[in-house]
Parts: sequence; structure tokens; C-alpha cells
Amino acid sequence: MTKYELRSGLFRIPEGTEHTRLHSEAAEAMYQGIVSLARRVLHWQGVVTTVEGVENIPAYGGALLAMNHTGYYDFLFGSMPAHLRGRRLVRFMAKKEIFDVPVVGRCMRGMKHVPVDRARGAGAVDVAVEHLNAGHLVGIFPEATISRSFELKEFKNGAARIAAAAEVPLIPMICWGSQRIWTKGGKKNLGRNHLPVHVKVGAPIELTGDVAADMERLKSAMQALLDQVRADYDRDHGPFEDGLAWRPAANGGVAPTLAEADRMDAADKAEKARKRKKKAERKTAKELRKADDKLAKKANRQLRRLSRLGRKEQV
Repeated sequence: MTKYELRSGLFRIPEGTEHTRLHSEAAEAMYQGIVSLARRVLHWQGVVTTVEGVENIPAYGGALLAMNHTGYYDFLFGSMPAHLRGRRLVRFMAKKEIFDVPVVGRCMRGMKHVPVDRARGAGAVDVAVEHLNAGHLVGIFPEATISRSFELKEFKNGAARIAAAAEVPLIPMICWGSQRIWTKGGKKNLGRNHLPVHVKVGAPIELTGDVAADMERLKSAMQALLDQVRADYDRDHGPFEDGLAWRPAANGGVAPTLAEADRMDAADKAEKARKRKKKAERKTAKELRKADDKLAKKANRQLRRLSRLGRKEQV
């Protein structure tokens, strides 16, 4: 049975995990400052994260880290294995809307994260490849959005395409427990919750050049890791009663099934599309009113001018 040690009061890692020499990324003041702040927040919350497979993160050079997505803290937990590997940094691919938020967007750009415009995905792929070619670690959520079921959703194929284009390792990674802190539609536990989280990094998958086959291989590897991490989590922190919101339906929880979650996501997508359409219609109507007002003012000026000319002629 694996024996663990507690490092920095935050990381529960296998005994004997090596202390890697600091990477040059340790000197990136802005990103490392935010990492330090995040560590203080997690320490205050009492969150201890079990991290395994750190040795699968390259000490130097680029790699694409593919991780499941169950909660809003996943960016924090997904960066931990790299942090333990010489304080390396992960440039996550995140939806463009996050970058549009004034202060948050500035921080995201300062940390060199990658904005993803879902309507124009090619640009994000190119930026990710550039980062990887520059020797950076890039993080990607193949499911694209948080899984309400806490099972693996259908994967987008960007991970295999990006890793192949950059010729870097494609590394599977699983996080479990993040959904207990803050997830889509769930109760927030942002105080001193003392909730445990597990992160496990697997060995790089072998890329064949066949995108569909490589994505299937990635998903299989992540499913195997997920099954193992769940078993370890229950062993270390359980047993857990049935009916818990953060546990999948297949494990006695009351989270939606994959099919139910897909229907909920589809409904959300339709509602967002309706709101975007309504917003666009309001914007168009406003622009039309402005144009009408402008024409009306111009017409009034012309009428006043003609009126003045008429009075002059009468004189």
C-alpha cells in the first residue's frame, strides 16, 4: 500500500517523490503570485490534495495535459502536479468569455492562458501549438464544459490534433473531489470545508496520427484513471452514504446520469442562444432607433434651413 507524506501543508504525495530543480517558469512573477494566492486560499479552506504521478510531467519541454472537468476549481488542482515538478506552470485553454471579463481577462492574458472561441476553434489550436513549441505545458479539458454527471462526457478531438501538430506528449490527468467545493448548479463550499481532493497523472498515451483512434485511446486511459482515483478516494475518505449530490448515479449518488446531464446542457445551450439572439435584436433595434433619430434631426435641420430661406425671400 502506498505511503504518503504531507508537503507544504497542502500536498499529500507518495513518500520519496523527488524534489525537482526549479524550472525557469518559477521566475514568472505574475502567474507565480496568483499560484501563491491560490495556495493560501486552499490552505485556509483546509483542502489537502493527494497528488500522484508527478513523475509523468516532463521536467522540461512542452506537453499537453488532458484533464476531466467536474468543478470550477479544476484549474487550481490541474496545475498542482506541474507545480510539484519544479514550480512549472500550465497554460490552460479556456473559453473566450472568461477573457472578456475586465480584471479576470487581464490576469488570464498575463498568465498566458489560451482563449478558445468555440465558433472559431482553429485560432486557439494554433496558439496552443505555439506554446507547446516554446516548451510550455498546456492544459485542456477534452469535455469542453463541466460534466454535471461527474462521468466523462463526449470528448472534442482538439487534444489529439494539438499534441500531434506540436509533436509533444499527450498526458491524461484526473481530478476527483473538486465538485464537492464548487460545481455547476451545486452547493458552494468555499469556507473552511476540509474537503479532500485527489489528482492523478497517467503516462503519456501513444499517438498514432489517427485523431479518432487517439482520442479513443485518451478517453480509455482517463476512464481507467478515474476508476482508480474514485476507488482510492472512497478507500481513504469513505465510506460515503447514498444520495449525495457530488457522487455519480452509478455510485449511489443523485448527480444526473450522462443522458440527463446532456439534456440539461442542451437546454442551457438553447437558453443561452435565445438570450444572445434577444440581445442582438435589442442591439439592432437600438442602432435602428439611433439611425432614425439621426435622420430625423437631419431632416429637422433641413426644414429649419428651408424655413429661414423662405422668410428671407419674403422680405
